[in-house]
Amino acid sequence: MPKRNFHLHDGKKGSAIAVRVTPRASVDKITEVMEDGTIKIHLAAPPVDGEANAKLITFLADILNVSKSRIEIVAGATGRDKLVSVLDMDAETVHKRILGHMD
Repeated sequence: MPKRNFHLHDGKKGSAIAVRVTPRASVDKITEVMEDGTIKIHLAAPPVDGEANAKLITFLADILNVSKSRIEIVAGATGRDKLVSVLDMDAETVHKRILGHMD
């Protein structure tokens, strides 16, 4: 598998985060921030009919304290590796909130 080169970064209207999802886990949780900046998330939802994607958006909205409408999967909707856009929040704030949730 080629090395991903995703990083938290600021966009014109917000930030983007790289996420690797493991569906059908026992609990919803962030397990780690990988060396390349990808955020590993375990979700209890199955990867069927968009359930895991919907749960990912809800989960991130809760962690980042934003409405679900501010979060969008912009790439990788059908795979484990996804690029997620967070509107109106800079990358530093996203990073702090994710790390704060892990503690």
